[in-house]
Amino acid sequence: MDQSLAMQAFVFGIISAASLPIGAALAMVWTPRQRLVAGLMAFGGGALLAALTLDLVGEAMRKGEFYPLALGCLLGCALFIVLNQVVNRHGGFLRKAATTISHLRQQKRQHVTRVFETLSHVPLFRELPPEEVRDLVHYLTPRTFAKGTTVIRQGDPGDGFFIIDRGAVEVIDERAGRHTVATLGAGDVLGEMALVTGEPRSATAIAADETRAWIVLKEHFDRLVQTSPVLAEAVRRLAARRTENLKRSRAGDGEGAAEWAAAATRDLEGKIAAPTQTEIKEAALAHGGAPLAIWLGILLDGIPESLVIGSSLLHATISISLIAGLFLSNFPEALSSSVGMREQRYSAGRILLMWTSLMIFTGIGAYVGNLFFVGVPQAVFALVEGVAAGAMLTMIAETMLPEAYHRGGAITGASTLLGFLAAIFFKTLE
Repeated sequence: MDQSLAMQAFVFGIISAASLPIGAALAMVWTPRQRLVAGLMAFGGGALLAALTLDLVGEAMRKGEFYPLALGCLLGCALFIVLNQVVNRHGGFLRKAATTISHLRQQKRQHVTRVFETLSHVPLFRELPPEEVRDLVHYLTPRTFAKGTTVIRQGDPGDGFFIIDRGAVEVIDERAGRHTVATLGAGDVLGEMALVTGEPRSATAIAADETRAWIVLKEHFDRLVQTSPVLAEAVRRLAARRTENLKRSRAGDGEGAAEWAAAATRDLEGKIAAPTQTEIKEAALAHGGAPLAIWLGILLDGIPESLVIGSSLLHATISISLIAGLFLSNFPEALSSSVGMREQRYSAGRILLMWTSLMIFTGIGAYVGNLFFVGVPQAVFALVEGVAAGAMLTMIAETMLPEAYHRGGAITGASTLLGFLAAIFFKTLE
């Protein structure tokens, strides 16, 4: 066991990740423009692409170890995807703007799908064309009611419709001595006829627990009707019949409800709006363990590269292009994520501690990688390189380049190419 070689691996690991606390420290005193962050992020992604191509994939291919390499790439990809989803569920998605938006949009799509599945069992909506009702997604607004809050009051104008997402609502008839008519829970709807007729509320509804509901205001529904002649005609027929024929069993035909819901939710992706700053802040508050999850998410990005640094020293001298590629990719990631953390009110001390600890763990990972892979066959080493390459490539595709494009748009392509060329330039210095 060569301790001096392991210490060299530790030092190179520290150097490759030293740009993490540097980027974080810079973010404490400077908020760069979005396009600059995008350019740096794409540049780092390009540098990392070159590094993994030349020093991981290329090295294994030169030694004729394609199959272990390919297997490792697939394993690395699967491992990153699974672990990334785990940390995202606990708030790790907040580490980048692009991952935050992607996660919250996916979450919103799931909520909207559930909403339309609920609407498919409401007689009023079942008689409306699902392709036209689909545009209601633009007007769905979430709102949380504290326990005891009056959601609607008997006699008030019918100005909106509620779909209960979680919690419970008591429906009370004020004219019968505050008699509780029903208790509604998740998946139930309230005030659907208000959208069509605007007639006064026939009962009062009070939140029995903390309740979250999706709201569609009548003015928004009317706006949708004005833009759709097909929907306008359907609503006209419903208004003519009013409520008499609509007070059937809400369950209706299960198969027909499923077909209606499927038609209403088809091609929803383009209709889901990006989350607002308020929604992002609510998501951050909802994940009390988000800082730890963010830390784990960023550590997940760095584990493969640190192991490869350590194991590489066992088979050759350290690659300058690999260290340079990792250094160049780490800086914009720390800068971008730290700006976002600062906006989410994380303290400067916590942010700097997170990134500094990640730098240290990268050094430790390189040290461990050097000790662990002593004497392993070349095929095993190629497998490890493949795991690192697969995880890093998946990380670049899922987080770095989407983040860059989200912030900078067209600048992404040219910046990625420049980063790619920069890492290749360092290869010429070896």
